[in-house]
Amino acid sequence: MDTEERIVIAEREVHAPAATIFELIADPARQPQWDGNDNLDVATTSARVRAVGDVFGMRTTKGKSKENRIVAFEEGRTVAWLTADAGHEPPGHIWRWDLEPLADGGTLVRHTYDWTGVTDEARWPRHRQTTSADLRASIDRLATLAERQ
Repeated sequence: MDTEERIVIAEREVHAPAATIFELIADPARQPQWDGNDNLDVATTSARVRAVGDVFGMRTTKGKSKENRIVAFEEGRTVAWLTADAGHEPPGHIWRWDLEPLADGGTLVRHTYDWTGVTDEARWPRHRQTTSADLRASIDRLATLAERQ
């Protein structure tokens, strides 16, 4: 039986309203500013995501084009997407953000990397490289941006 953990989570409280944080996440043009892996170069589509089924494009720092399909969406609270190389089927990993408003005006931010849907074992070594520290780096950068606004 395979007991490998394929869901990686990081969270922290951010001293900014959920709506402010959500705008930074839901706007593809802002994502390179808070990407803790320094993997994103520029958004190739400019539309803010608004619903399940929306697709936004990104170009990585290595020059690859990515298509990201929204698979979960609740305005101001949750957004998640499947990532794929442009023109290809998604391999099955999901990036997810959940925002929980707190009584003090801050927000509990939870970032999840879920690769339970990746069935191609040849891809597993790459997915194993994503750690909670990587996710936390994105949350920390996002916090810096949100707390300045």
